[in-house]
Amino acid sequence: MGADGAAPGPLLLVLGDSLAFHGPDRPEPADEPRLWPNVAAAALGGRAELVARSGWTARHAWQALADDPRIWALLPRIDALVLGTGGMDSLPSPLPTSVRELLPAVRPEPLRRVLRRGYLRAQPQLARVFAAALPGGGPATLPAHLTVAYLERCRAAVHALRPGLPVLALLPSVHRSGAYGGAHPHRAAAERATRDWADAHGVGLLDVAALVSDHVLGGHGNPDGMHWGWDAHRSVGKALAAGLGPMPAVPR
Repeated sequence: MGADGAAPGPLLLVLGDSLAFHGPDRPEPADEPRLWPNVAAAALGGRAELVARSGWTARHAWQALADDPRIWALLPRIDALVLGTGGMDSLPSPLPTSVRELLPAVRPEPLRRVLRRGYLRAQPQLARVFAAALPGGGPATLPAHLTVAYLERCRAAVHALRPGLPVLALLPSVHRSGAYGGAHPHRAAAERATRDWADAHGVGLLDVAALVSDHVLGGHGNPDGMHWGWDAHRSVGKALAAGLGPMPAVPR
């Protein structure tokens, strides 16, 4: 251990969504060792710094990178950047995201509760109808071209400060969530766009769906049909460590 008690090995900065910190039963503290960022860091002999919130997309990852001074303090010391926000971007959003994200700000509070309950009731049905009837499946939480635009902002900004720093992005996961009516019409387009962007800029990719599909679609994860059990976290963490490859232990 280093003088500050931290592991002396590689330091991973993970920008993520709830898939990075939600386990089979509930959200977990960022230092829960069974979460995939910590599984990966432990396999590499180091530690992970997780910056994530529920519902975050690539746009939120960019905002955090640009605005959070805690991330600024970490950037000179990290050994790899992991962009783990692909899970939310490709989900259906029957109400435009810009409007939906204003719901928590609606006042008075009784009106906000009514609107939120109404939207949550309507979302599954609307997601199924839009997926079946509208070109491209209707609106996504973040369109694929914007996902890769924000991912590129993250990569370019970090490489401007740390040329050559390893960057790895997660491809979209899968879900069977009743909250979205089981619909996921935008996933294929999001994966294609992310692969094209990664190929163009030398970014590593982790095919999350290949690792967790049987687990999630077979009903072995969280009952919400979206988040993962510990087996999936372990698989993703080990695959991430393998994708980053051996990393030198650097004293902190």
